[in-house]
Amino acid sequence: MNKARAFTLVEILVVVVLLGILAAVVIATVGNSTTSAKASALATDLQLLRNFILVYKSQHLEVAPGPTEQAFIEQATMSSNASGQTAAVGTAGFERGPYMQKIPVNPFNNLTTIQMLADGDDFPPNADDSHGWICKGATAEIRADTSGTDNNGKRYYDY
Repeated sequence: MNKARAFTLVEILVVVVLLGILAAVVIATVGNSTTSAKASALATDLQLLRNFILVYKSQHLEVAPGPTEQAFIEQATMSSNASGQTAAVGTAGFERGPYMQKIPVNPFNNLTTIQMLADGDDFPPNADDSHGWICKGATAEIRADTSGTDNNGKRYYDY
């Protein structure tokens, strides 16, 4: 008699286990890629914000944007005059800006809000993820309000 060759239960279990291991490796790799992409976007957004602050200061008698969140956003996204007053784009006498279309979203906490620190205040020692960004007007520094570290162990807060 001819017996048909079929897979045994053990062979099928081995294949299922191997597929499970491969799936776990792929998922871990994709998850790591997502985090790396967010870290890269965060660094790019911070550079964009820092460039805005530098250009704004150079065009406004070395005065940084702010001092409130609303003023910072308006000074970034609207036209302004030499004294920092803002108006709609194209308004006569408001020839500076806009510097950005909108405040970028922090890729880790999905926030665009900006915590503005008073002139005498120091940056908090750690991020608490309550805002997208933290800005110190006196020194024109800006940081991401993002806890956690990248793949190299550097805190996102220190980018």
